Amino acid sequence: MGGYLKNAFHNIFRKRLRSALTIAGIGIGVLSVIVISAIGDLGKQTINAELNSIGIDGLAVSASSSTTQPVTLYTDQLGEIKKDQNVEDAMPLMVQATQSRNRDKVNNCIVWGIDNNAQNIISLEVLYGRMVSQGDLASGESVCVVDEAYAAQFYGRKNIVGKTVEVILNGGYQTFTVVGVVASGGNVLQNLMGEYIPSFLYIPYSTMQRVCGRESFDQIAIRLREGTDPDSAAQSITTRLETENGVKDSIKVENLVQQKEKLNNILDIITLVLSVIAGISLIVAGLSIMTVMLVSVSERTREIGIKKSIGASRSKILMEFLIEALLISLIGSGMGCGVGVALSWAGCAVLGMTYTLNAGLVLFCMGFAVVTGILFGVYPAMKAAGLRPVEALRQE
Repeated sequence: MGGYLKNAFHNIFRKRLRSALTIAGIGIGVLSVIVISAIGDLGKQTINAELNSIGIDGLAVSASSSTTQPVTLYTDQLGEIKKDQNVEDAMPLMVQATQSRNRDKVNNCIVWGIDNNAQNIISLEVLYGRMVSQGDLASGESVCVVDEAYAAQFYGRKNIVGKTVEVILNGGYQTFTVVGVVASGGNVLQNLMGEYIPSFLYIPYSTMQRVCGRESFDQIAIRLREGTDPDSAAQSITTRLETENGVKDSIKVENLVQQKEKLNNILDIITLVLSVIAGISLIVAGLSIMTVMLVSVSERTREIGIKKSIGASRSKILMEFLIEALLISLIGSGMGCGVGVALSWAGCAVLGMTYTLNAGLVLFCMGFAVVTGILFGVYPAMKAAGLRPVEALRQE
């Protein structure tokens, strides 16, 4: 076997540029698959983390728009929900997409009306100051909590506790004092797409009710007890509320976990499609191996004839060319995997994310590249092994 390997290395690097280009083709194909798959995995992890960080991890209750007898969510419905054995905690939620103004700048934002239990429901991480308090709720104070993206956009720094912001609510600008700054729910996404993803502002829901002249809630956000089945919990809550208000099909309970899973499935399909497209380059690289090997057979016809005339068997010639194809594939796929993993790691480091090596994917790419290389090397190897010594020796 050592002789086969020695001859294979010698023959591969006899034409260095040609072999290098073939190896590079395989490496680029493997690299593409690894990098695209890594981007898909990291994208899914990032989006999941961002969704979890803004509370997309439980149930959301709202009034159904399909019923002929519309209902409204009030404190009574909130109390009924909290009585359910599946519910860990719940809070009223009001939301409005609007604009805010500060220091001669205007931006799009989403205002959330929350209560003092918000951190238990939507996982807000306070960086500076405090959250909405019970006192703020009771008196309807004009205070707000902003995310760090908002603070950085207007002031160029994260800690803006004590500053004021103006927000359009109920047709006019309302002034709020910043009492806290939280980590951005869409931090990574906002860094990449800050133009399109709005900032978040949180105010006491009682203040939002007062300013907008309302007593109801838009939604009730629910955090389920650990181990609870979201679907059965949703059914239980729907039954409880519809029994309480006496109107069938009046309540809509959205399973946000299920919505997140659907999004993950879409991301998986996109990643798979892109990986398959990148994998086509491995087939192209396999064709280049066949081309190189056929050229090599043509160039070494006399050499093959001499070997066969002094006793080299058909199987030995076949093995020699197959090992050459195998080595080209191994070297190319190994380099592609190394560079692909390095690029994925470097990209994560730049974005401040943790890279997790997908060993299964790396092994699959190497295996696929090697199998492709061998398959495309079979025909040239069989052609070389099938040469008749007399005819081979006649070749110039």
